[in-house]
Amino acid sequence: MNKILIDLKNINKSFDGQMVLDDLNLYIRENEFLTLLGPSGCGKTTTLRILGGFEMPDTGKVIFDGADITKLPPNKRQLNTVFQKYALFTHMTIAENIAFGLRIKNKSKSYIDDKIKYALKLVNLEGYEKRMPDSLSGGQQQRIAIARAIVNEPKVLLLDEPLGALDLKLRQDMQYELIRLKNELGITFIYVTHDQEEALTMSDTIVVMNQGYIQQIGTPEKIYNEPENAFIADFIGDSNIISSTMIEDKLVDILGTRFPCVDTGFGCNKPVDVVIRPEDVILSDPDRGRINGVVTHLIFKGVHYEMEVMAAGYEWLVHSTSMFPVGTKVGINVDPFNIQIMNKPASEDEEAVGINE
Repeated sequence: MNKILIDLKNINKSFDGQMVLDDLNLYIRENEFLTLLGPSGCGKTTTLRILGGFEMPDTGKVIFDGADITKLPPNKRQLNTVFQKYALFTHMTIAENIAFGLRIKNKSKSYIDDKIKYALKLVNLEGYEKRMPDSLSGGQQQRIAIARAIVNEPKVLLLDEPLGALDLKLRQDMQYELIRLKNELGITFIYVTHDQEEALTMSDTIVVMNQGYIQQIGTPEKIYNEPENAFIADFIGDSNIISSTMIEDKLVDILGTRFPCVDTGFGCNKPVDVVIRPEDVILSDPDRGRINGVVTHLIFKGVHYEMEVMAAGYEWLVHSTSMFPVGTKVGINVDPFNIQIMNKPASEDEEAVGINE
């Protein structure tokens, strides 16, 4: 297990009396690809800016490699930030852009030249030294912004929605580039996005945020397969979230029908929320279904069909490689391992807050 490199302790931050981060605690390990994920206004970019030194917390500490850097200016921190707007200097060549930070540090010409070549090779843009930024595509400009950051040899690279301005194909290509860079460079990546697919694709660890609180921390698999509350289940991918009753351990009543499950410890006859992912709903002939319904909508998505099935008064979202035309009567089954049970929040406040680790 890698050592803890960054520790955010009891961070509070408000703007104009509005709380943006509420007693946030988070540690980040060395060589980790950690993603801060959440909707607009959840506090993820503010967290990144506090890490980078661009914002000061109202209270709390930022510990970096054992030292308190809370009041240290950005240029004194061993971190570099890549923003969504690439912030390249349009009047400078690519080489001059990459060398900018090194020149400020008074590095020698031979050192700078070597670093430029190294950085361009890393981002697969060798030979672009003399080009101007406006002659490059969006994806190429973003790679140059990353190259400019990594030549400074930061221990941590902060990335604030860096792929947001790219089209889908370029964005996917850059996701793989970032994973490769992280593995080759061996530095810590802290990544901010509201794109769930991006977070699931690239991260070692995902921190899901909402309304200034951390809702859940875990691996992409854990976050997707075992969401800790309805907000996470709804925000990460598509979900069927159904109010149900836990009859007893390993048995849940969903829409009036009993389903075996694997969860225990929720008590007897307790109200719960059930999460079933669309790809885990198994459609069959009506006589073989635990619940019967009718297909009401059908869309072809390329890798699968997306269907809506009205069954027991609930509109189920279903993803399947098999196609059932609109109007088809079907049976619904779910493997017990794919039924995720969650406690119902006691109040609306608890629903918003979730956990705060």
